[in-house]
Amino acid sequence: MNFKALFILVFICNVCFSQIVSEQKTEIIKTNNGFQLLRNGNPYYVNGAGGTEYLDVLKSIGGNSIRTWSTGDAKKVLDDAYDNGISVCLGLWVGHERHGFDYNDEYAVTAQLKAFEQDILKYKDHPALLMWAVGNEVDLFYKNFRVWDAIEDIAKMIKEIDQNHPTMTVTAGIDPAEVFMIKTYCPSIDILGVNTYGGIQHLSDAVRMYGWDKPYMVTEWGPYGHWESPMTTWGVAVEATSKEKANFREIAYKSISKDVDLCLGSYAFLWGHKQEQTPTWYGLFTKEGNATQSIDVLNSCWGNNHRNRAPILHSFLLNNKDKKESVKIKRGKDCVFTYEVTDPDNDSLKYEFQLMPESTDKKSGGDFEKTPEPISFKVVENSNHKITIKSPKKPGAYRFFIYIRDGNKNIATANIPFYVK
Repeated sequence: MNFKALFILVFICNVCFSQIVSEQKTEIIKTNNGFQLLRNGNPYYVNGAGGTEYLDVLKSIGGNSIRTWSTGDAKKVLDDAYDNGISVCLGLWVGHERHGFDYNDEYAVTAQLKAFEQDILKYKDHPALLMWAVGNEVDLFYKNFRVWDAIEDIAKMIKEIDQNHPTMTVTAGIDPAEVFMIKTYCPSIDILGVNTYGGIQHLSDAVRMYGWDKPYMVTEWGPYGHWESPMTTWGVAVEATSKEKANFREIAYKSISKDVDLCLGSYAFLWGHKQEQTPTWYGLFTKEGNATQSIDVLNSCWGNNHRNRAPILHSFLLNNKDKKESVKIKRGKDCVFTYEVTDPDNDSLKYEFQLMPESTDKKSGGDFEKTPEPISFKVVENSNHKITIKSPKKPGAYRFFIYIRDGNKNIATANIPFYVK
């Protein structure tokens, strides 16, 4: 190969490398009114979801990003996202004080920082990477403020290694003390991520009131959290139906999208399934992968593409009483459950019912919970829009679930808590 040919080859390689780097770059620019996120030099508003499953569905309804909480299986997650044309907010799971991490232990803090450094080096050039989320809800039940020094050290390290992706840290809700701590001790954090549920309609005001002067994102949002929902007289949270959740998601998204100045987008929770209080509380899908009505709301907000829609459960009553009425029943007596449902596409519907004892493995902050084992029940009558069962003979708290499937991987869900005397 002569010198001229070698020069041309080197030039082409440099051009290609520059193009690859530019394709990976995410930046925040200041506008006249606030901030804007750019990806590859183009405006990029995040319509995302928290989770790593069903990426084809996410893409089909107009979603463009996913959020993870750790780097577990990160290579596969990034590759799958790239194949679907979706970006990734890659989470770094910073140790929680409530899980036993000691921020006075300099060795542990340094070891954590070094482990994250390896992750940054490994994934910083992946074309699906959008940004880094440094920690998730490290403020939950914490007392040692040195965690913010650790967050800053991690974010500063990221900026030294990777100049192409912003840093974010995520808090459980928002309060003025945390905003002050992050502003003061974490200057290398570019974006404030806020996980919020029932308080979503007040978030944009709170961000400004508490003095946050950088952009923010809503990193988890969905139905009312179990801690802010109505309670029965025996102290368990009342879960919204899939229709009620969908209605609130529509309200929530309007609250998010109206803040065009400071909010860079959001990640809906949870793009998948998990047991938290109940098997159905937070998941946008069921364990089998059936989509709830909330998916239709996100579709309407993000893309409004034609898709077969989920059944709509309008009511679910026990002995003509609503789930909020703390229904108590004597053991062995009839429980008459009635329901009203329609399907927007007139699909044929199938019904499944499940009885569970109230969960006794309830945790905080999304920690793993064991799903209660379903128990058998005696059906007295099962007719159109009504099922009658015998209440359990063992006293205690129970929930009765209804699942309505349309044959197109869509579902409506609800449950009623009741107490057997």
